[in-house]
Amino acid sequence: MLERVLTGDRITGKLHLGHYVGSLKNRVLLQDRHECFVLLADVQALTTHFDRPGLIREHLRQVALDYLAVGIDPGKSTLFVQSLVPEIAELTVYFSMFVTVNSLRHNPTIKSEAEARGYTDMYYGFLGYPVSQAADIAFCKAALVPVGEDQIPHIEQTRKIVRRFNDLYAPVLVEPRALVGERLEGLDGNGKMSKSLGNAIALDCSTAELTDKVKRAKTDPSRIRKHDPGHPEICPIYGYHQAFNTDEAVEIQESCAKGSIGCTDCKAKIIQAMDGLLDPLRERRRLYEGREAFLDEVLISGTERARAIAKETMGEVREAMKIDYFARK
Repeated sequence: MLERVLTGDRITGKLHLGHYVGSLKNRVLLQDRHECFVLLADVQALTTHFDRPGLIREHLRQVALDYLAVGIDPGKSTLFVQSLVPEIAELTVYFSMFVTVNSLRHNPTIKSEAEARGYTDMYYGFLGYPVSQAADIAFCKAALVPVGEDQIPHIEQTRKIVRRFNDLYAPVLVEPRALVGERLEGLDGNGKMSKSLGNAIALDCSTAELTDKVKRAKTDPSRIRKHDPGHPEICPIYGYHQAFNTDEAVEIQESCAKGSIGCTDCKAKIIQAMDGLLDPLRERRRLYEGREAFLDEVLISGTERARAIAKETMGEVREAMKIDYFARK
């Protein structure tokens, strides 16, 4: 039996190259070797966008288009909508009964995101995000979860929650492991590429938009003149060469350090490499744009399949917890 994979994204906007490097490219590879479930996490999007549900509705199909554009195949992967699988919410409640508030408060990803958003008093849903994510993973008994490095604490918390459930009740659930993708710096050099920080390159951006964004991107601040020796290890543009222009990355690093290539020429090379990556994604996206009925069918059929599996798992969960009061034997 193939191992199951659970992955997905909060649908707060279109996906970007940080998502691609962090997990999307791994998802495309995994779908040929595993049984893959791809979650459109609308409920978790509400943890930070509860006052803007229209934004989530607006971006549901946009994120689905991004998935199809990068090569996720609905014939191989199950795409589904989180809120339409109520068993996930039920499992979240059961998990929350034995997860301590302290363990959630000390989750480093929760702490850093709360600080970034200026939360001095966290909302219950925001604090409980890792519990909800554990239920996402556990409902389909996923063994592998492709994530960016910032999500590692969530996966560790999921592993603890699953172990605790299995110890308390019965060994019903699967303890997952993480497949960690690369981290991509934002255009401003201030942390990871992120929609909320406005330092991202969307997967559907045009050549002109890409060129404009990269030309304005931050580089090594110590390089005043073209032939000054550079420090590629602190320059986001060199990180992009490592991710998208691997054939020339070593040469770029050496040339930058010696001052034999200027930032303008360096950026021109990475723009060409990035555009070469994005062009087939744009083409695939155009094939599906305007086909709302097709997109809806992909999500409806995927959600139906995910829910069927969720019902099976929750039957086992309730039996293990001795709360299957009127189940027919």
